[in-house]
Amino acid sequence: MNESIVRVEHLSHRYSVQWAIRDINLEIKKKGVFGLLGSNGAGKSTTMNIMCGVLNQTEGEVFINGISLRENPVEAKKYIGFLPQKPPLYSDFTVDEYLVYCAQLRRMEPKSIRAAVDFAKEKCGIMHFSKRLISNLSGGYQQRVGIAQAIVHNPLFVVLDEPTNGLDPNQIVEIRNLIKEIAVDRAVMLSTHILSEVQATCDEIKMIEHGTVVFSGTIRDFNNYMAPSTFVAIFENPPIVEEFEKIEGILKVEKLTTTRFRFHFDGNDHFMTRRFTEMGVEKGWRPSEIILERDSLDTVFAQLSGKGIKID
Repeated sequence: MNESIVRVEHLSHRYSVQWAIRDINLEIKKKGVFGLLGSNGAGKSTTMNIMCGVLNQTEGEVFINGISLRENPVEAKKYIGFLPQKPPLYSDFTVDEYLVYCAQLRRMEPKSIRAAVDFAKEKCGIMHFSKRLISNLSGGYQQRVGIAQAIVHNPLFVVLDEPTNGLDPNQIVEIRNLIKEIAVDRAVMLSTHILSEVQATCDEIKMIEHGTVVFSGTIRDFNNYMAPSTFVAIFENPPIVEEFEKIEGILKVEKLTTTRFRFHFDGNDHFMTRRFTEMGVEKGWRPSEIILERDSLDTVFAQLSGKGIKID
């Protein structure tokens, strides 16, 4: 059996008398993008900092490529790349100077540094900025330089903390595509509190709330918990809204167009849509389409974190 890329066992950490995280367990066995979700204060940053070797845990173990981060930190960190929320850039360095410096900090062999820097620049689309001062780059390209320093030593595991913060919509799309590209060759953990980022980028989700894991699974698993609460129906010959509101189980009706309506309902979704189809035919409303709408990711996040549900 192949060794996991990352394995976290019974991880707990306490600041003074308060536990920030308690008994966190997670495992990453394959390459791809993994979302580490959590609201502010949930324990996400503490978990991430311990996994990157920035913070020593109170209890538990972290293994990177089978190496204990506590017992052999120098060896384990060779396999870790880290981009903090605020990239650790030196604005007076050129892109080349900065990446060479970062490679040296990673104790890379001097003879391999130039090729590694060129590879990272090409991967991140910044080759044409090699001699440019970092201070003269846009926010999006500074973020690319930050990602380049995280992968310059070709790590097996990369952690990116809020990598799209402060970027405009076009830059966000570019960074998302870059993250997916570098995840072809390694495991990438995307740490964020924005669920749309995870939905657009990640293959799997680990969600932390109140210091514990409340969800662990694929995007598809997560979507299965997004219960329908509304549906949109199109009728060629609809009645007045008040007629719809009389139907048992309908909580609210929104008239979107002359033929299109959104229904908020309480009860079984299959029963409700079937009932509307039958009534539409019976009363001559001539329904042409009924589409269930699932709760937003943010709503599901609030439900899971608020109830402290643990799903494995």
